[in-house]
Amino acid sequence: MRALARTTPAATALAAAAASRPNLAEQVYARLKAEMVDFQLVPGDRFSEAELGQRLGVSRTPVREALFRLRNEGYLDVELKSGWYVKPIDFGKLEQLYDLRVILELASVQRLCAHTGTPPEPLEQLKAIWLVPAAERLADAREVGLLDEQFHATLVRAAGNDEIARVHGDVTERIRIIRHLDFTRADRVEATYNEHAKILRAVMQRKPDQAQLLLKSHVEQSKAEVRKITLATLHEARQKAARRA
Repeated sequence: MRALARTTPAATALAAAAASRPNLAEQVYARLKAEMVDFQLVPGDRFSEAELGQRLGVSRTPVREALFRLRNEGYLDVELKSGWYVKPIDFGKLEQLYDLRVILELASVQRLCAHTGTPPEPLEQLKAIWLVPAAERLADAREVGLLDEQFHATLVRAAGNDEIARVHGDVTERIRIIRHLDFTRADRVEATYNEHAKILRAVMQRKPDQAQLLLKSHVEQSKAEVRKITLATLHEARQKAARRA
């Protein structure tokens, strides 16, 4: 019978390094995407792999893996002589994604309004967040922005079509960075509460035409805000984020 091969300390260390590399790459990926969402990185910003690795305290291998993943998703690009940079915003593509979002959410609202019996539990959860007195509303724009995304995702998931929910999740991911700009103004926070409450009540009362009209108007308003975004707006958002930090 052949003796089992003995694991050496070097082999153990090598295996541990190989196992940790994907985790480090995932951490770098998540950190960079969060920095773009928070406007710490904006279109036009440039950096090298070495600079990024030094700032984050990791080696170039996980940095490179994260950067290429973000490039494949359309957020970054690289030039031979000048290094990596955050890509300009493709407003035409964003408008198409918003159009797709409207189609998916309208279809989901239609399904929800056709539901018979007890309302799905996720709708009850939304009521606890959005149907509250004005004095109990949240004021933090970032937190409301996250809840806004959750509101729309919950409506879609509650409709019960997993494939629609999957595609909607992909659309949500691709517009997240710009979507957060819709919550840099206090009036948009108040409007979001008011509009979500109206949409939710129409769904709970099974009024599909009214619910769809309210939902479409709500999303179209966000889309209109996207059209107003300029590079100056992004830099201003970065300055506000820096002051909050």
